[in-house]
Amino acid sequence: MNLYVNQIKQVFNDTIRTSLIIFKIMIPISIIVKILELTGMIDHIGSFLSPFMQILGLPGETGLVWATAMITNIYGGIIVYISLASEQILTVAQVTILCSMILIAHSLPVEVTIARKAGIRIWFTLILRILSACLFGFILNAIFSYFKILQNPSTMTWSKTPTNATIPDWILSQISNYIFIFIIIFSLLFIMKILKNIGVINKLNQFMEPGLEFLGMSKKAAPLTIIGTTLGISYGGGIIIDEAQSGKLTKKDAFLSVSLMGLSHSLIEDTILMMTLGASLIGILLGRVLFSFIAMIILINIIKRISEKTFQRYLSLK
Repeated sequence: MNLYVNQIKQVFNDTIRTSLIIFKIMIPISIIVKILELTGMIDHIGSFLSPFMQILGLPGETGLVWATAMITNIYGGIIVYISLASEQILTVAQVTILCSMILIAHSLPVEVTIARKAGIRIWFTLILRILSACLFGFILNAIFSYFKILQNPSTMTWSKTPTNATIPDWILSQISNYIFIFIIIFSLLFIMKILKNIGVINKLNQFMEPGLEFLGMSKKAAPLTIIGTTLGISYGGGIIIDEAQSGKLTKKDAFLSVSLMGLSHSLIEDTILMMTLGASLIGILLGRVLFSFIAMIILINIIKRISEKTFQRYLSLK
């Protein structure tokens, strides 16, 4: 009994620590977004981004959501999305497209730094993730539009700020969302703890390992990559950095591992988070994994066709 109590306390303490880090980013963002809304800048930003976002089947304002997620993190993007959600209701297809793009390209300053420390050039990581996010969003929009699926209005669990809300109403709405974020973080950490304890994570790792070896990764790199894809790039990336810098992994193993983690990581935690916004598993999980698998096959074939000198010069750090 004491063991379970201690684990719950540990999860709670981890939640407080994680929430404080996230709130330090989110609170300034929410204030900035409110100022942009009050000054009418949101409409100007939406108009500027509209041509590009329309190619993806999204309103221009959603470009601000994605941009915020790329610069800060997923939670920062969520706060902007909630702030804008009162103005218009997106379809499930649109939310799925937006969330899928966020899942591929978010927290870039942090995660690009992790990739660089693992020996991957910054320009490649940025192009891979941003271009892949745009391409995947375009593909999803084409599929959803052609087959006319997921066209019903989306429903999210978060509380929206009422249109034309007063400042006190807006503050109460933000506090409500922050409390909900705290609950979600606690729930996710608790679920991950349970999954680890009952061995689900290990079984998932065993299931994925043959597929990673098929993609050309050595047996040394596969388990580390699985950690990143299931739990998050900060977990797997940290281990990959240590292994790469110690020389236990080849440069190509580290390159392929970090590239895959960049496209598809934190499959459990981030997927659940995006579902709270009303996204469909078809895109944010099944589609993303399939897209990542195909993208990696293409990348591996490209690497096979270039010389070691070219690989070292343009893709990998010495």
